[in-house]
Amino acid sequence: MSLYEPTYMEGTLGTMAVDWEERINMARMRDERKARAQHHIAEAGLGSVLLLDDPNIRYVTGLAMLGGSGADHYSFLTAGGDVVHWDTADHASNERANCPWLPDIRYAAPGLGNVPRASGSPSAREFLLDTMADLIVAAAHDYDVHRDPVGIDSTQPALARKLSERGLDVREGAADALHTARQTKTKDEIECFRVLSAICEAGFMAIKKAAEPGMLEQEVWGAAVEAVLRRGGTVEGGYLTSGPNTWPKHQANTTDRMLRPGDIMYADFYSATFQGYRSCVYRTFSIGKPEQRSVDAYKRARDWMYDVIEAIRPGVTTGEVAMHFPDREGERMDWYGAKDYWEMTTNQWAHGLGLQLYERPLIWRGISVDHPIEIQEGMVMAVETQEPDGDSGMRVEEMIVVRENGAEVLTRWPADEITVIDF
Repeated sequence: MSLYEPTYMEGTLGTMAVDWEERINMARMRDERKARAQHHIAEAGLGSVLLLDDPNIRYVTGLAMLGGSGADHYSFLTAGGDVVHWDTADHASNERANCPWLPDIRYAAPGLGNVPRASGSPSAREFLLDTMADLIVAAAHDYDVHRDPVGIDSTQPALARKLSERGLDVREGAADALHTARQTKTKDEIECFRVLSAICEAGFMAIKKAAEPGMLEQEVWGAAVEAVLRRGGTVEGGYLTSGPNTWPKHQANTTDRMLRPGDIMYADFYSATFQGYRSCVYRTFSIGKPEQRSVDAYKRARDWMYDVIEAIRPGVTTGEVAMHFPDREGERMDWYGAKDYWEMTTNQWAHGLGLQLYERPLIWRGISVDHPIEIQEGMVMAVETQEPDGDSGMRVEEMIVVRENGAEVLTRWPADEITVIDF
């Protein structure tokens, strides 16, 4: 197996700040992320960008972006590195007190999203959008970038029109510039993923301890969520499913089904987070000793996954790697009644991870063979496969980071075999 081996002390350290050891350097991470964003917006020919997308706002500002009523916070970044952030009164006052790296925080007019929609008044919506546009144009003048092209990181034609009417040269390219900046991770971002992997492993341990015949899927998943929260993570997505709910994947995900002896069960920590970075990692369990057909099916899924992982390295394309995923027979396309790979979304693929669950790259037979992009060092991604045994489904997934000479597997919960839960 050709995989990257971490060097001495290159691994998960503690999560608290201490004076005797450098761990995740948050200030450095913020500075390096903003610098990457600056570089790519300048490369796109933009003098500034308006950020409306929460992951982009967090990437540039370091603000948590954990809620809000929809577009009542937004940020402005110039190619020179100046940042203006607008937020609600409570959030803005808190940020002014606690975020010294953001010297220009202003009160937001919520011109998009829930507030104008809930107003029920066309004139109120127009007033809020006009006010929001005025605030943005004023900031562009304050930092002398009002003559330069400005990008918006999401499609907002009404706002773009308002800004154009006020003299700004609104251009495309902001979203792609930010996604390009975010597609490879810094040293500190990668360490966030190591910590996140350890947090997810604590969740899997909680599942192993809690699961037994008679327990509800919901109860066991609740124990896993508690384990994540106790270790400084959040759970914004994920599920646990068992028995007949494992193939095909149940539409409700975690249910009130009771576990029974002989059940196959799997859990997916997708969008457990640490410092905003999102996980995606599956593991499969058996309530008691699994049947041989389950063992064989799991091995096929696990071998496919590692065939893909071993093919990932800088310079190869997503199209080349995608060919290591299962073919039509392995995808069970006849069972699904599917004719084309694009119909098999989410079953056998790899996807980038970051402040969003799906970032670059996406490695999938559905698009990558005909539309490849190059894999780069520093990309973090999740590689996932599945396979049924006739009655139940096996799913397995690892989180990896692309290194100079191959992939480093970040997740360490054993993946060679199904995890057996004795009772």
